[in-house]
Amino acid sequence: MATLGSFSLFTSQLTKKLKYPLPGESAHRIMQASSKLRLNFKPNARTRKSAVLVLFYPHKDEIYFPLILRPAYDGVHSGQVAFPGGRYEPTDENLMRTALREAQEEIGLRLTDVKVLGILTELFIPASNFYVLPVIATMPYRPDFYPDPREVEDIFEIKLEEISDVNIIGSSDIQIRGEQVHAPHYMVQGYKIWGATAMMISELLTVLNADISDSEN
Repeated sequence: MATLGSFSLFTSQLTKKLKYPLPGESAHRIMQASSKLRLNFKPNARTRKSAVLVLFYPHKDEIYFPLILRPAYDGVHSGQVAFPGGRYEPTDENLMRTALREAQEEIGLRLTDVKVLGILTELFIPASNFYVLPVIATMPYRPDFYPDPREVEDIFEIKLEEISDVNIIGSSDIQIRGEQVHAPHYMVQGYKIWGATAMMISELLTVLNADISDSEN
């Protein structure tokens, strides 16, 4: 039950957990798609930086975060479910600012009451040749969403309890530009969340489930 008091406790505990060493690659591997063609594709001089925002907020006695559905277009992330976010711009002072700016542009997020708690592990996406940094933040209330129709087809409000259910984890074969990829996924609200977004969620859940009590003694 996410009363304001329990949400405050959730925020406090998550802030502490994000300061400990992150699970990174070990958590990513749980939801990593297999791709023979991209297995050896490494970051290079053309690799770009980006960031996404993982925004928690209380609503109807539950803790939620938003995901977006990308519109269909001629690109590797066409029609995928993702966190709001995008590429770093030279005017951004850092990648945290990138995540906030992109969320403001894509889902109409008002940044006044957004509090950044920390970050997860930066993740390389071979398909688009991007490094993406997940930025974790909270708001003390449910935001109003104003999606940009050019970049967002739909917004899903995901319960933390819902994404934590191991029964929604599955896997399937997906065609990406002619290549068949076997991908683990989370099945949420009729959509498969896979790829980099699923890998970020895997790390997030690992952090949330970590027991830091022994480390504090």
